[in-house]
Amino acid sequence: MASAELQGKYQKLAQEYSKLRAQNQVLKKGVVDEQANSAALKEQLKMKDQSLRKLQQEMDSLTFRNLQLAKRVELLQDELALSEPRGKKNKKSGESSSQLSQEQKSVFDEDLQKKIEENERLHIQFFEADEQHKHVEAELRSRLATLETEAAQHQAVVDGLTRKYMETIEKLQNDKAKLEVKSQTLEKEAKECRLRTEECQLQLKTLHEDLSGRLEESLSIINEKVPFNDTKYSQYNALNVPLHNRRHQLKMRDIAGQALAFVQDLVTALLNFHTYTEQRIQIFPVDSAIDTISPLNQKFSQYLHENASYVRPLEEGMLHLFESITEDTVTVLETTVKLKTFSEHLTSYICFLRKILPYQLKSLEEECESSLCTSALRARNLELSQDMKKMTAVFEKLQTYIALLALPSTEPDGLLRTNYSSVLTNVGAALHGFHDVMKDISKHYSQKAAIEHELPTATQKLITTNDCILSSVVALTNGAGKIASFFSNNLDYFIASLSYGPKAASGFISPLSAECMLQYKKKAAAYMKSLRKIGTLTRTSDSEVPDVESREDLIKNHYMARIVELTSQLQLADSKSVHFYAECRALSKRLALAEKSKEALTEEMKLASQNISRLQDELTTTKRSYEDQLSMMSDHLCSMNETLSKQREEIDTLKMSSKGNSKKNKSR
Repeated sequence: MASAELQGKYQKLAQEYSKLRAQNQVLKKGVVDEQANSAALKEQLKMKDQSLRKLQQEMDSLTFRNLQLAKRVELLQDELALSEPRGKKNKKSGESSSQLSQEQKSVFDEDLQKKIEENERLHIQFFEADEQHKHVEAELRSRLATLETEAAQHQAVVDGLTRKYMETIEKLQNDKAKLEVKSQTLEKEAKECRLRTEECQLQLKTLHEDLSGRLEESLSIINEKVPFNDTKYSQYNALNVPLHNRRHQLKMRDIAGQALAFVQDLVTALLNFHTYTEQRIQIFPVDSAIDTISPLNQKFSQYLHENASYVRPLEEGMLHLFESITEDTVTVLETTVKLKTFSEHLTSYICFLRKILPYQLKSLEEECESSLCTSALRARNLELSQDMKKMTAVFEKLQTYIALLALPSTEPDGLLRTNYSSVLTNVGAALHGFHDVMKDISKHYSQKAAIEHELPTATQKLITTNDCILSSVVALTNGAGKIASFFSNNLDYFIASLSYGPKAASGFISPLSAECMLQYKKKAAAYMKSLRKIGTLTRTSDSEVPDVESREDLIKNHYMARIVELTSQLQLADSKSVHFYAECRALSKRLALAEKSKEALTEEMKLASQNISRLQDELTTTKRSYEDQLSMMSDHLCSMNETLSKQREEIDTLKMSSKGNSKKNKSR
């Protein structure tokens, strides 16, 4: 049992480990895929960063140039506004300067328009690149969070499995220690049993030699002193009076009393069933007090009125059978003469059932032809017709087997002794069949009564009669169930009690020999009673026995008891030694298997721990790579901010220079 439990545990652990290995392979593949995706995303991120930097630089340069041009336009507009009042004074100079300013203005406008469009396009590209960068960054962050969560879950699973494997290994080590202790104990007990066995064999050999000598002496005395052995021939032995078994007779009488009570209940229920059935056909479907019933029902009622003359003898026959079983008799089938009388009464009752069965079926057909009969009631009547046929058939079957059981007490060759058990088994089966049929009758009649009670023409007399019939059917069902259970419970005892008879014989040969044996038993009992009236039987007291014979008897009894004791001890020691040897071999095999499985599990644990550490390293490297990417992105953003700040400073310087140029131009 222990090895089976260990093997079962090992198999479960191996299955769990194989599942984890499969999950580990899947996780490994997922990590590799994620690493490839991460590398691809890194490349994409670098390319996006480069394009973003280029766009940012272009945007910054365009912004700078745009601001520069805007300043120039403002300056030109200011100069134009100042030059307009002067144009009236000096037309010549004004015309040349206006032409120059118009040309410059048109050039500046075209250049400004191009720069504005390019600026808008760069703004759009910058916005799209920024949005795409944010989206990629969000995806990478979500993937990183998912991977961290999965890594934590896998780590928890790995920790749990590691803890479980450690507990299993510890438990196996404890089991191994216990088995080693048990093996040592069993080996010690086996050695002690072997020593005891050797001692017992020596004693048995000595006793066997002693008893063989005594057996030869006893056989010679028997051959010389016993002239006739009447147990040698079964014809003579059947006339011997068997040992009086008072307990057997008391139990048989008790069983017969129980059977009598069950038969009395069945007789009462059968009487009520037939009597209430007679009352029913007098009131349904035609009430005899109002109208004349059919000739068929009149004849059926006449036959049912005679039921007591057929049912009562069953109780009387069972009572006579019970009275014939006394404490002084020997109760077997060969001596149970009254069973024949009960069988004849049962045959008479079956003739009564056969006589009333056609009238009963025709009466149910008349009920079906009546105008009051519905389709449901007609179906119940048909079922009851089949049930009545089955009831008669079951009683016929039961009567057949009981008649067979009555044959040994009347006809010697009517039933072989080897067939007693099969006949008794068939009697039990017939009783169970009778119970099943009565259950069907009770079920169908209760349905029939419920339907008839709902009819508008149902009288109180019909309802009462139906209730009485139904109660009698229920009583029959209960009685049949009780007697069937009673017979089945005592079937083994009935079969075993058939061997009760003369000593060393298979049983009585014929009813005549059984009758002679009972006469001899009565004579022997009368002789013993007469001896008690002349005086008590005397026997030689122990004090009158010679000392030598008394000592021999004491020694013989002592050695016989010692032989029995040593023989039992020897058998017990042999059985224990064989059991211990087999158990030790089994335990050694289990230990070897446990060691092998332990080694295999240890190797698998090492591989699993290596895989776990490798996965942890891969997860840490992946996490570090993602952190490096994030740091690079943050550095890149910082550098972009720095470039922007530098560009702003340059713009400020350009603004300052443009202001200085504008002042110089104004002064000019």
